[in-house]
Amino acid sequence: MPTRRALFSQAGAAALAIPFASRRVRAQAAVPRMSMGSPMPQAHPASTCLVEALDAIRADSNGQIDITLYPDSQLGSELSMQSQLRSGAIAFTLTSVSSLQTLAPLAGIPGVAYAFSGYGPLWAALDGGPLSERIRDALGKFGLRAFRVVDNGFRDVITSVRPIATVTDLQGLKIRVPPSPLLTSLFRALGASPTTINLAETYAALQTRVADGMENSLPQIEATKVYEVQKYLSRTGHSWDGLWILAHGRTWDALPGDAQALISRHFDAAAEKQRQVFARMDAEGETRLRAKGLSINTPDREAFRAALVAAGYYAEWKTKFGADAWGALERYTGPLGA
Repeated sequence: MPTRRALFSQAGAAALAIPFASRRVRAQAAVPRMSMGSPMPQAHPASTCLVEALDAIRADSNGQIDITLYPDSQLGSELSMQSQLRSGAIAFTLTSVSSLQTLAPLAGIPGVAYAFSGYGPLWAALDGGPLSERIRDALGKFGLRAFRVVDNGFRDVITSVRPIATVTDLQGLKIRVPPSPLLTSLFRALGASPTTINLAETYAALQTRVADGMENSLPQIEATKVYEVQKYLSRTGHSWDGLWILAHGRTWDALPGDAQALISRHFDAAAEKQRQVFARMDAEGETRLRAKGLSINTPDREAFRAALVAAGYYAEWKTKFGADAWGALERYTGPLGA
């Protein structure tokens, strides 16, 4: 793990605009070395696909573009990495839709509970069109350049105390959530007691009963191995979350156009491959987790959605996001009961 001094040195080097296309690297040429932080475990497909992309960028640039990925929150929590990215201390980061909401509130809108019926409308909304444009503009105001989103799946609940079969089973449940106002609001509306815990510290928190459970996607549950200290997996599918690939705007703008094109091409390819790998892992995840001893149930999701309507959850977030952004969301989801 690099020191903070090293990170700032890397950020300075990242701003060097060194053309490389179709030329051999001169021995005396300075090599921009850049850091990329991520909260995802090393085994998560977001990490493995990005490592492949960074290797390809290094090879295609004859080593002149050298970006190192630091997974598993090695550079700090998601909020810390967002701060480092905004200051230029790191050049790139992978950061979740849910946690970005604390910086740019509109970034969290794809995670509205039970909004998307599946991946077709979800990717249509985030790869282009009015909702994507509004989110990217919101991130741009903080000096961030957004690439494509990688998948972290529709989220379920895993607990040590009881399965979640009805809304009442969530009453008083101490559940770990990321630093997301939207997810915190969701579980409070359903009667649970959400608490924010850094992902890297979640396993210990569940093992010691600081929290009764967590909510996340199946591949993330597998990657973090929390199934070792939990008993019940409930397929609530309550919210989707993904991760934006982000760059520090000034560092990005300082790179030559051919460098930007190379990095963008490999980041786009990594996002596409990651989505495919993640989809396969998600489809097979329930079988693997059942084999590891988890008891799995699928509750009536419409009952949870109805409870959120009654609690005023959708009306609250329509007001907070604004009618314009909510209309852009409903273009892909249909009416959300607000």
